[in-house]
Amino acid sequence: MMDSFKSLGLALLVALALVYLVFAAQFESITLPIMVMMSIPFAMSGAFLALFITGTSLSMVSFLGLIMLAGIVVNNAILLLEFINQNKQKMGRDEALIEAGKIRMRPIIMGAGTTVMGMVPMAIGSGEGGETLAPMAISIIGGLIASTIVTLVLIPVLYAIFDDRKAKKDEKHKAHDRMVLELEAKWREEDCRNV
Repeated sequence: MMDSFKSLGLALLVALALVYLVFAAQFESITLPIMVMMSIPFAMSGAFLALFITGTSLSMVSFLGLIMLAGIVVNNAILLLEFINQNKQKMGRDEALIEAGKIRMRPIIMGAGTTVMGMVPMAIGSGEGGETLAPMAISIIGGLIASTIVTLVLIPVLYAIFDDRKAKKDEKHKAHDRMVLELEAKWREEDCRNV
């Protein structure tokens, strides 16, 4: 059992690394994939809470559900970030954050809701061998509900924080460049005077 959990833990780490690499290539950024992946810890905590509430123990099948969550829950964050990135220049960052929440909330809730509803029969354990797959469905349902609720609030906040830091960094670089240009101009004047 311990060997199986170790191999599944390794599979989870590989899944997280692959998700990060795909998003880094898609967004052509290092920080945006980190924002997208911030919903995964909340999904894991939601899955553990759902397993605890239902009295289901952590098993191989429920751990497979956790691995699946790593790929499922990031979709909501992608919907928000894509809208914000596309409309940031047109309407400003803060307005884009507000509009992303308004416009994308319905598709996010509908997508998560249909997935949760599709997992309910499996979580109940109906059908032949249904009780075997029930822990996986329970962990997916709990993780998806928790990450959906948190993502709608967390992703816009994180985006604003990261964007503010980037703006400050860009302003520092611009100030440094201006200072360098001023010094170069001053040195040229001094060289002309000396000649």
